[in-house]
Formats: sequence, structure tokens, C-alpha cells
Amino acid sequence: MLKSIRFKLFLTLLLTTLFVVAGMFAFMRWSLDRGFAEFVEKRQREHLAVLLENLGDYYSTDPDWKHLAGNKRQWLGLLAQSHERRYPFPREWLQKTLSEPPDVWPPDLSDSKVERRFQPLELRVMLLRADQSIIFGRREGLDKLTLYPIRHQQQVVGYLGLLPGKPVKQPIELQFIERQTQSFIWIALGMVVLSAVLAWMLAYTLGRPLKRIAGAVKTLAVGNYDVRLPIESTDELGQLARDFNEMAAALAQAEQTRRRWIADISHELRTPIALLRGEIEALQDGIRPLTPSAVDSLYSDLMRLNRLTDDLYQLSLSDQGTLSYRKALIDPVAILKADMAALMPEFSNKQIMLQLIDQRDSPFTLYADADRMSQLFRNLLTNSLNYTDTGGKLEITVSRQGNILSIEWADSAPGVPRSALPHLFERFYRVESSRSRHHGGAGLGLAICSNIVKAHGGTIRASASALGGLHIQIELPVER
Repeated sequence: MLKSIRFKLFLTLLLTTLFVVAGMFAFMRWSLDRGFAEFVEKRQREHLAVLLENLGDYYSTDPDWKHLAGNKRQWLGLLAQSHERRYPFPREWLQKTLSEPPDVWPPDLSDSKVERRFQPLELRVMLLRADQSIIFGRREGLDKLTLYPIRHQQQVVGYLGLLPGKPVKQPIELQFIERQTQSFIWIALGMVVLSAVLAWMLAYTLGRPLKRIAGAVKTLAVGNYDVRLPIESTDELGQLARDFNEMAAALAQAEQTRRRWIADISHELRTPIALLRGEIEALQDGIRPLTPSAVDSLYSDLMRLNRLTDDLYQLSLSDQGTLSYRKALIDPVAILKADMAALMPEFSNKQIMLQLIDQRDSPFTLYADADRMSQLFRNLLTNSLNYTDTGGKLEITVSRQGNILSIEWADSAPGVPRSALPHLFERFYRVESSRSRHHGGAGLGLAICSNIVKAHGGTIRASASALGGLHIQIELPVER
């Protein structure tokens, strides 16, 4: 389970959601705390402004703070008047505070009742005269004070000193923050649970086609190339399924071709070997005398077998791309004319008219291997020579269309069935499987031609000829 793709997807999605939810919770809590802190600071500034205004109004009735100095009860009353409503001072704390001298102010904040019942601002203020002498306050706290001037009739009549400290939230505010925090926690837990369910569903949905693909790959690995995957989407998984099906089809075709190769090669080798064995056994048994004609027959069978092995070797090299090519700028028409001249006696013996139609406006060169081009031309000439009926005709037309050299072979009857045309360039393919190998060869010549043309960046295709036979068109890129 720990190694399954579904579990990994589920764990990845769930952890991602957890990180996002945790980040959102931390950000929301930070934003809430920051907003409340700004609110409390703003309220403290407003409270401080009211307190300064009240002290300025009081100064008009008590110049130089004469009555207030030493009167802690009146000082506490002024502090209480800075609120919208008066806070009832605890009796025990009030008696203790009133009994202490003015320089013992602010009171001891360790008293839980003080912390609970009074605003922290009043417990952090000190009152000073205009010359900054202390009226209410502790002398050791002077260097820590932040002074705010108390004005009366545009004159500074005293200072209100504020000891450092963070603004403290009211209990009702703390309760609100606590309720909000609890709500955030429950919402986060709900989001995590919901995300876990959605992550499992998504992991199952994404893991199902991947599991199906993995099973199909295992089936393909054991040699079952008929396996196919259903294409259920147009995304990357759907494209992967399509690619897998194409790969399986290509492997099936390759396996079929390999088996046909083995069967065809075995069949092609068996026939000349059987002929050689039969003739040799006839000579050994004395059924056939050892005459020059018998030796010539053995030699002919041996050369046929040699040609077959050479064709197989050439085809294997061209398939692997290791067939040697020494390309240079050549005149393909000159090579074609030389090959036609070399095979002209054989065409004449079979009474086949061989005609070259040169439609070029001017000579041009081709970047190609002269030997392989000659091999291509001779294979095609030999193919027409072997299959064209006596008294027939072969027309070779050379033309240039832009930067493309076009060479067309068109021979007379017999023709090739339309269904056989797409298979002519397949190895060991014959239009008539029973055709004599003495006449039709091993069926490798056109396959070699196709590989040579492709190695030169060209195309080759077959169609029906207007003369009643086979039409083959070769197109090769022209260098200049």
C-alpha cells in the first residue's frame, strides 16, 4: 500500500492541503491579532487624548495642581472620569492605595484585582508639573516615560507621562478572539477532512488509468501484443493511452514481420539447398553422370544462393543504417545511361524496347552516392527485365520539378493488381508467391531500392502504368 501510486497521490494532495490550511490559519490569526492590536492602540490614543483634555479642564479650577498634589482620591477620580463610565474601585485596593504616598504610583500590577478591574493605561501614567517635577509617580521611572503635554489656554501646564507597555485587550475582546480562534480551528479541521475525502477520490480517479497502464505494460512485456487500452480522456493520460496502443500495434507488426522474415528466409534458403542436395545425391548415386552441364547446373544453383545471401546482407545493412554511403555531387542521368547501356544486350535478347526520355532543360547535379544510385537503377532495370513480357517496352522519363528530380519507370504488361501495389517494397513480397525463383528472384530488390531512396532523402512509390505494366516514380532532392 505504501508503494502504490494512489497512496502517493493521496498523501501528496493531503499534505499540500494541510500546508495550505495551516498557512491560511496562521495568516488569519496573525491578521486578527494585528487588527486588534491596531484597534487597541487607536483606542489607547483616543483614551489618552480624553485624559489630557480632562486634566487641562481640571487645571482651570486648580492652578499649579495645588489641591490635586497629595490628594490620591481626587487623582483616581480624574483617571476614572476618562472612561465612558466609572469603574468601581475595589475597596481593599482603594484603601491600600490611598494610604500610600503619591510617589508610590502607579500601583503594584501584581494585584490580580487591579489587572482585572482597571484599564492598563491608568496604571501606567504619571502626572508631572510644567517643570517636570513629579505630582504622582515613581521617580525611578522618569527615564522611561513618554511625555504628553497638558495644555491650558495654549500653554503647557504639565505633562502626563506614560510608562512603556503593550496595550492590553479587554476580557470581552479576549473572549471574542478566543471564539474566533476556535472557529478557525473547526473550519480548518473541516477543510482537512473534506480535502482528505477529495484527495482520495482524485487519487483513485488518477490512479485507476495508471494502474491499468501498468497492467497493460506487464502484459506487453510477456509478449502479448494484442493488449489495448481504452481512451477515456483527451488529457496527458489519454495521450499516453493512445501512444501505448500505437506502440503495441507497432510491436505486433514488428513481431509479425519478424516471423514472416524467419519463415521467408527459411523458405528461400531451403529451395536452392534442396536443389543442390538433389543434384549432388543424383551424382553420388550415379543417376546423373558428372558432366560439364551437371557442374554448370550446380554452379548456377550455388550462385543463386550466393545472390540471395548477398541481398539479405545488403538489406540488413540498409535497415540498420550502416550501409556505406560516399556521397558527392554527381550527374544521376549519366549513371542511368551507363547502367542502361550495360543491360541493353539483355533487353535486346528479350526484345524489350528500352527508351530514355530526358525532359530536363539543363544538366544538374545530385548529392548522392554514385555506387548506390547505380545499384538502385540496376535493380529497377532488372526488375522490369524479369517481369516484362517479351516484345514489351520500358520507358524511363527524367524531369525536374523545382528542386526535385523525378525519375519514372513505366513498363508494359503484365501489370500488378491494385491490392498488391502498397506491398511491392516489402521484403520477400511477390505478386505471385508460386512464381519461380529462377525468374522472380527472392523479392528483396525493391525493398533495397526503397532503403536507398530513403537514405538519400527521397521517396519512391508504385502505381499502374499507362503501358499496361508497373509505374514506379522516384523523387530525389536536387543540390543545384
